[in-house]
Order: sequence, then C-alpha cells, then structure tokens
Amino acid sequence: MKRLRVLFLTPQLPYPPHQGTALRNFGLIQALAQQGHRVTLLSFAEADQPLVEQTPLAALCDAVIATPTPDWGPGRRLRALLAGQADMARRRWSELYLATLRNLLARQPFDAIHIEGLEMAPYLDTLREAAPSAMLIYDAHNAEYALQARIAGQDWRIPTRWPLAAYSYVQARRLIRFEAAVCRGVDRVIAVSQADAALLRKLPHRTPVVVVHNAIFTDDYQPANFSDGSIPHPALVFTGKMDFRPNVDAVLWFSDHILPLVRRAVAGAHFTAVGHTPHPRLNRLRGRPGVTLTGRVEDVRPYLRAADVYVAPLRMGSGTRFKLLEAMAMERAVVSTRIGAEGLDAQHGNHLLLADSPAEFAEAVIALLQDQPRRTHMGQQAARLVRERYDWRAITPRLEAIYDT
Repeated sequence: MKRLRVLFLTPQLPYPPHQGTALRNFGLIQALAQQGHRVTLLSFAEADQPLVEQTPLAALCDAVIATPTPDWGPGRRLRALLAGQADMARRRWSELYLATLRNLLARQPFDAIHIEGLEMAPYLDTLREAAPSAMLIYDAHNAEYALQARIAGQDWRIPTRWPLAAYSYVQARRLIRFEAAVCRGVDRVIAVSQADAALLRKLPHRTPVVVVHNAIFTDDYQPANFSDGSIPHPALVFTGKMDFRPNVDAVLWFSDHILPLVRRAVAGAHFTAVGHTPHPRLNRLRGRPGVTLTGRVEDVRPYLRAADVYVAPLRMGSGTRFKLLEAMAMERAVVSTRIGAEGLDAQHGNHLLLADSPAEFAEAVIALLQDQPRRTHMGQQAARLVRERYDWRAITPRLEAIYDT
C-alpha cells in the first residue's frame, strides 16, 4: 500500500513502554514506521519522562510534539462530576494542547489520525473541523463503560468502598453516552479484542468496529537474553501499574485469599507484585510474609524470567492484557481469571490455566508449582501462540487494511 502520513494523539509519551497504554501506542508507532509510514506524534509529557531526543521515538517519528500533562486534581474531578460529564471527557483537556493541535493541522495534512484512548476524544470536534479529509480512527483501548461497571460491581461487595462503587456506577452511565458519541463521530473504531468489539457494537452508533489485537515484539522477550530477577522462590509474579484499580484489587485479592492457600501446600511460596506507584491501599501488605511490592523497576523482563508461575488474578477490566502476552512470550506458565485472559485466543490447559474462585486459583497454582515439566511445556506452548498471533509483525497488516477501506 502507499505510504501514509499518520498522526497519533496519545495521553502520554509512549516511552518507556512500561504499561498497557504506552505499550500499545509505542508498538503501533514502531510497527507503522517500520513499514515506511510517516508518523507524527502529539502527546502529553510528565516532568519525569526522558527527553524525546533520548528515546527511539525521535527516530521513528517525523515529529514528536509534547505539551505538559494537565493537572487532574480533586477540583477538576469535582467540576466534571457536577457538570454531568464522564471524567474521561476532561482528564486530558488542555487549552495549550488544543492550540498546538490546531497549529499542527493548519501546517500539515494527514491521511489518518489516531485518537488513542477515550481520554483523547474531547479533541474530536477540532479534528473534524480542521482535518475534514483525514480518516479519523478511535482506538478503544478498553470498552470503558463496561470497565467501570465491572469495577462498581466489585466495589459494591465491600461496604467501605460503596462511595467509590457509586462513583463508578455514575461514570459507567455517563460513559455509555460519551463513548457512543465518540464512535458516531469517527470513521472507524478499533477494538483490541473480539470481546471488546462486541461491547462497543452494543452502543448506539453505526460506525464499523474492527479488531486490531494488542501485540508485542516477541524478539524482545527471549528468556535466554535475561537473567533471573532477584526474588524469592518458589516465585509467583504479577506485573502492572500499581495505582490502577483493577491491579490493586488483583494484588489484594490474591494476597488475602489465594496466597495463604498456596503457602499451606508449597512452603516458602512468595508473591512479588512488580510495578510502579503502589497505591496506599497496598501499604498493609508491606512486611507481610510471602509478599513483596517492588515499586518501579527499570525492566519487568528479569522478573518475568524469574517467575515459576505468573499469576493474573484480575476480577475487573477489559481489553487484552499486555502483562499476559509478556509473560507468555517469556515462556512462563500462567494462571489467570477468565476476565484476566479475556480477548486472548488461549486454551485452558494448553496455553494457561483459568480459575475464578480462590480455591480453584490456588489449586491451579499449586499444581504448576509441583510439576515443573508441565510448567515448561505450558510456557513453550504459550510462547508459540504469542509469536504466531500476537506479534506486531502479524498484527500490522490488519491495521493497514483499515487505511485501505
């Protein structure tokens, strides 16, 4: 196909790619650049992020433009709540970013423009006005209304979290309206899984929804290239941004209800939760026998390499979890909830084990810890699946096909 000029709007600079949104955005940009497309990136930057010139983005993109991340403090959150808006409709709103976008579109035409995630959708009206000939693509990293509904459902079970449950319930209702309006306003909607595509098609709109799965560059996850991270064994590992509510819930649920069952059967089993910005709710786990919170690490891959079993005890969320793709590519045996593995074409008993109750989850972990040949075989099968179906080299043609429509 012809080489296109593609603009990405992202909620943060996708480097370093240490969590889901950044992993997807960096992967898409790198994959398109390697195919010869000309990519421009307009993003937000945090104060502690590296200079663009010191990242691969400088070589991959024609231009990288970043404005300061707007403050999303209690005041702005309250104003959004009282105004009847979904908070995601204002979380990344910035007059400076808007002016920068308008100036960019006045100077340069684009064939396709990616709105990467619902937080960037408030700029849709400007895109329609200033770039009428560009194909507008909403890349839905999650079905956000469904994610908030699931979070509310879990929080309703804990009386002390009823205020947050109510907040999430209100957000879910507002997100139905907001996501539907965004879908109506673009030319194509991208979902990261068939499950998310089905949820997005339920919204009142007629825009085609196509699936472009999350993926990784599997060559970056060869286990032989990494030494084991320095963690206690038998090692159970979970990775993720530790202030993200689904991850916080997963770590607490596993530590409180599953790990004690595992440790009764497997002496010394140790759970390491790897990820930056641990939420204060996790503080009660510090110092607990058998649990480690690492905080920020430079690279999760040594920790994945060290895992005897990778666990994904997620009870809420949507999309496809990069954390599972990374662990599977590193040939780790995985135990996940069904929600955690949602969107992956992985077979229970072959590529991973699925369990939803504490007893079943613990039983699956124990079985793998006590059977190293089975762990090895399952890890190899999982890595083969990711190489064949979830490598960006296999996924990129699906994205290019959207541009051709």
